[in-house]
Amino acid sequence: MDAKLFAYLSYGDAPAALDWLQAVGFDVIQRQNGPAGTVLHAEISMGEAVIMVASSDAASQRPPLIGQSTGQGLYLLVEDVDAFHQKALAAGGTSVIEPEDTQWGARRCRVLDPQGQEWSAGTYQPGIAS
Repeated sequence: MDAKLFAYLSYGDAPAALDWLQAVGFDVIQRQNGPAGTVLHAEISMGEAVIMVASSDAASQRPPLIGQSTGQGLYLLVEDVDAFHQKALAAGGTSVIEPEDTQWGARRCRVLDPQGQEWSAGTYQPGIAS
């Protein structure tokens, strides 16, 4: 069976989340605004990565950062990890793992966006047999 995976994220302040995502390099493909400044549905892309974003319809909590992870997050395959990290911090993100070379031969970093969503970026491509 063929399948593709697309992530969706809900944010308490989806318009602010979309601003941050654009600042780190995503493009808004489409956006449907709702009442009182909410976002009913938006789609953003960076290269082949596509994520759907909406305003939360109820109060929710993101998992807390314990050590270097919340235990869940999104991973972006990028060419320039350092540039992504710099953009993320300049837009208000918090560094969790500074850009570093890994023992498996890749470069990576990890940040929390201003609303606590965990984002990892690296040069390792998952799903390719080694």
